[in-house]
Amino acid sequence: MPPSQTAKPNVAGSAPEGRLLDRAPAAAVVILVIAGVAVRLHCLACKPFWFDESFSVEMARMDWRNFLHLLWWREANMSLYYVLLKAWLHFGQGQFFIRSLSVVFSAATLPAVYWLARTLYSRRVGLIAAALFAANAYSLRYAQEARSYALFLLLATLSSGFLVAWLRWPARRNWWGYVLASALAAYAHFYALLLVAAQGLAMAGVGALGATNPPELRTGELRRAWIAIGVAVLPLLIFVGKTGAGPIKWIPRPGARDVFQLYENLAGAANWPLLALLACAGVAAIVPHAASLLTRSQSWELWRSRFLLIWLLFPVAVTVVLSFARPVFLARYMIFCLPPVLILAAAGLARLKPWWMLVLVLGGALVLSAQGISYVYGRDFDDQRDASGAASDFILDRSAAGDGIIFHIAETRIPYEFFRSLRAGRNTASPEFSGRLGPEILFPRHGPGLDYRDFTGKPTEQFLRDAARSHNRLWVMLMHNGRADQPDSTTVTLSRVLPEYLPQVQSWHFAKVEVRLYSSQ
Repeated sequence: MPPSQTAKPNVAGSAPEGRLLDRAPAAAVVILVIAGVAVRLHCLACKPFWFDESFSVEMARMDWRNFLHLLWWREANMSLYYVLLKAWLHFGQGQFFIRSLSVVFSAATLPAVYWLARTLYSRRVGLIAAALFAANAYSLRYAQEARSYALFLLLATLSSGFLVAWLRWPARRNWWGYVLASALAAYAHFYALLLVAAQGLAMAGVGALGATNPPELRTGELRRAWIAIGVAVLPLLIFVGKTGAGPIKWIPRPGARDVFQLYENLAGAANWPLLALLACAGVAAIVPHAASLLTRSQSWELWRSRFLLIWLLFPVAVTVVLSFARPVFLARYMIFCLPPVLILAAAGLARLKPWWMLVLVLGGALVLSAQGISYVYGRDFDDQRDASGAASDFILDRSAAGDGIIFHIAETRIPYEFFRSLRAGRNTASPEFSGRLGPEILFPRHGPGLDYRDFTGKPTEQFLRDAARSHNRLWVMLMHNGRADQPDSTTVTLSRVLPEYLPQVQSWHFAKVEVRLYSSQ
């Protein structure tokens, strides 16, 4: 059973008011939320959708039968986001509106960061952390993307927030909040389980923090919380056991530079000065307890520093070590490590005296953060964005009646369908769509609309021969097909078979995409 409903504070500090925000700083937090939303809405549709975003939308547009098939078959990770996006799309289909769902999640994360920082330290630290989050370019980067990362960050913050709140005020609502937020975070992204593991590591010896409940009772309650989380995410664990590392086999092995870049990006920086400033502030927050961090001594002040450091370092270290066997480290998967960066920095800045020194240094941090924001408006911290939209538009503009199109790998059809839907002004993935727009889709095709089987597979040699015999012009869209000097086997087969029947070949290159046109003359 969860802890009892009523309990007194177990740590010196403000009494629990039973609400997220106190009246005094409420106006400041509201202003920061408004500023953060404005920054995230600005230029929201400036960048073109790329493969992953198109995948999110086309998956969410599928009928429930195909949607659930695809979830269980290969896309259970981020399943919570896909379900929420499916509901969100009922109210709008434009690119700005689609991405705005992530802005909503990011806006909700700001008061969550304030709450967590206030619960760990003070209102002052909470407001500084909230200000840093409002101007954080890494949060902005994924608040402007139709993927699950903003939702993942929100739920990870709430998970730790409820855990810390339960440690201070062991009330039933905090216990249940921790279980629910942690389980939902895992369905937003499987790597949330690394956060739960980090929390478990930080909980060692938690009974010595001066709890109102006996240590043995609190240990049992924590154990029951983790069992409840494990039961809740059991379908996800079964899915991971069933699929293995196949869905992420494309991740490259990380190096030291990748790890440094992760922390540089978490700081919200386009370069190192902001990381250096926030790192110095974080060190200032830890220095008073540095000598005791690795000891078994316990106090609230020591535990919170240890907790934030474990949250910041442990998930990254685990994924880097595992990557020696099978690469599993990817910077954006570590976005849930953003709150400890900001809260530790805020705790260090809050120690500055007199007040004008804090204003000066925080102002400098916000100026450097603004440079990161400007950087993100024009480009990305990573280089994953492709030009599938430009390639799809190119094909749609130049196709003629009787043309066919083959996608080098089945998933390449997904962004094509998304950009085709923008032309059609409707969901082309729906079986009801019967408009004639673009070449006839030959592969993958299992019905009039997108089918869950259309998300995987490669065309066979016999299929290519049959398609070439029955069409005078064939478009081919290629993505992720290896290097130019070392193409994958499907590209080799396409290049060998199709010219036997359609000898005229034209080729156009876009970022991470190649378009070919095979014709008889």
